[in-house]
Amino acid sequence: MKFINDWRLIILLCLTLGLAPFFPEPHILGKIRWLAGGAVGMSAMDYFDVLLHGFPFILLIRLLVLKITSKNAA
Repeated sequence: MKFINDWRLIILLCLTLGLAPFFPEPHILGKIRWLAGGAVGMSAMDYFDVLLHGFPFILLIRLLVLKITSKNAA
């Protein structure tokens, strides 16, 4: 489980899987706009796609929270 706390790997995942495909816009941004607009017409596959492309960012937020809380505890 060491890889889940590796900054370099998580940032690489965010820049590749999280933002792919890059053109015409990052895929996750289009899905977030779709969700913010009411998610009209979204299927189960679209929700899975949001989870797949958003998971690296969830890991990054988790790592940031762990880093901040460990500084406060020390």
